[in-house]
Amino acid sequence: MLKYIKRLTQNKFVRNVAIVATGTAGAQAIAMAFSPVITRIYSPDTFGAMGTFIAIFDIISPLAALSYPLAMVLPKHDSEAIGLAKISLWIALLTSIAITLALYFFKAPIIHTFNLQSIEPYILLLPITMFFSVLVAITGQWTIRKKLFNLKAKSTIIQSLIINMMKSGLGLISPSAIILIGTTSFGYLLQAGLTWAGIRIKNKKEPKKIQSNIRFKDLLRQYRDFAIFRSPQILLNSVGQSLPILMLANLFTPASVGFYVLARTVLFVPSNLIGASVAEVFYPKFVETLHQGKSGREILIKACASLAAVGCIPYLIIIAFGPWLFSLIFGDEWREAGEYSRWMSAWLFVVLTTRPIIAAIPALSLQGLFLVFEVIAVAIRIVAILLGYFWFDSALGAIMAFSLSNVIIYSALTALIISKA
Repeated sequence: MLKYIKRLTQNKFVRNVAIVATGTAGAQAIAMAFSPVITRIYSPDTFGAMGTFIAIFDIISPLAALSYPLAMVLPKHDSEAIGLAKISLWIALLTSIAITLALYFFKAPIIHTFNLQSIEPYILLLPITMFFSVLVAITGQWTIRKKLFNLKAKSTIIQSLIINMMKSGLGLISPSAIILIGTTSFGYLLQAGLTWAGIRIKNKKEPKKIQSNIRFKDLLRQYRDFAIFRSPQILLNSVGQSLPILMLANLFTPASVGFYVLARTVLFVPSNLIGASVAEVFYPKFVETLHQGKSGREILIKACASLAAVGCIPYLIIIAFGPWLFSLIFGDEWREAGEYSRWMSAWLFVVLTTRPIIAAIPALSLQGLFLVFEVIAVAIRIVAILLGYFWFDSALGAIMAFSLSNVIIYSALTALIISKA
């Protein structure tokens, strides 16, 4: 057993995962430490405005650079990756300007149609935040490409510390929505700046001359499947993830939405902490395997199996003791969220295990197939929630049906991608 543990700790892949996970865990720990302070400074209405802003941002952000930054890991030569970064910046600039003009000239009808009165004074920050998020995506994908996982972890922790200090300090002066939204927007710029500074220092230590005559038009054509297929897929996925909140709010009570949001926030921690870390390290390794002309099936299965072995522990605990744990930690009024979490655990366990599957899709050039799959998945989720509503006539029944539909969806996706690998 000790020999196995020693071999595991010496494994480069495992060490890289641990580094990324440490950065994510550190950032989350800092945010959790500041939460009791921040929630006492800002009112629920202020948090609601920020939540609305982030929800709209999450839906429109896939359009920012048409997902071209995700392609930066794929080229064999750094010159092509740099070309993709420049393309991403130009697209982000154009889309940000276009959205700014649309919001400026059609602000009133947009606010009225989508009921966005709570963020009306800050709505022009959306395109600015979009552009900053592209900077994060570009610098982040470069660190993944160059396997600078230690740099990524450090910048994530430092950014979390600075932003939460700003929210607390500025909130004491003016506890308003503009502070929360403004610091959230600035957080993307800060993250990109910290990562870029680290990349520059790294490049000075290891100077390399990168020359290329490749044209932007060739790169746009070569990786056009990211714009044509991946961007709509991410957009559909964002809408799909918001479905329970939107439909629970319309079919049931606001309390049911609160139960769902709390349960999802807690249950996504293992997926964000472990799954995202594994996916970021797995992606360049998988691409390298394909570049060597080898089959990616074996490494894909191993990555999914490893996540399943690790993830089963926290989710089994929630399934067994969810209502009791939620009642103990959050109060008796949140016991219903624990009931939700029991059913949602099966869904989010499958989400965790499929992180490498999602990461492998661009490398396997299956963007079009994934888009079709996402369209079908959104339709299935809508039907599942409605069936749960009409069959059980309860919010818990709708969550049960939605969760089981996601188990089927992600299991089918896993089988499909492994067969194509």
